[in-house]
Amino acid sequence: MSIRSEHPVNADQIYRALVALGAEPVLDPELWPEGPQEDDRLRLLGALLAKTELEITASTRMANEQMEDVAEVVVGWAEQVGPDSGLTANVLSNRLERTGVQLMGEEEETPPGRAASFMAAADAFGAHLSFQRGDAEAVRKALGRAEASVIGILQGIHGLRIAIGDAEEEPED
Repeated sequence: MSIRSEHPVNADQIYRALVALGAEPVLDPELWPEGPQEDDRLRLLGALLAKTELEITASTRMANEQMEDVAEVVVGWAEQVGPDSGLTANVLSNRLERTGVQLMGEEEETPPGRAASFMAAADAFGAHLSFQRGDAEAVRKALGRAEASVIGILQGIHGLRIAIGDAEEEPED
């Protein structure tokens, strides 16, 4: 399984795609006198990803047949990724990790179960991918992180139950 692009895009191409979509970031001419540089590539890809996700969200949330629209998006995604199930798992794991990181930084005090649910899924995917590669040490590390995340999920569930009155807070020792 390869995650290298056969035709990698450069920072300028990504920036031009953002311009075409009307979503280009403002580049201070003093900091970027020659325009976007290769060091900006991942930031620009993040901006392009955000623009795409915002367009998908707007298109699928306004429709009456939302699940059919979501299915069409998934079909288009699968056509681009191709039939490699290992690559698909790797891309989905990466997406879950990004979501977990974004959720952790969203609020001053993020509820423990929110980000943990995405991180647990990402680490479970990661453990599976490492197992397929035969990397037992990476499996152990991923499973350890997933286990810690599951504990966070359970704490979050319990915290929500306390908040709605379905459970009582445990007394401190």
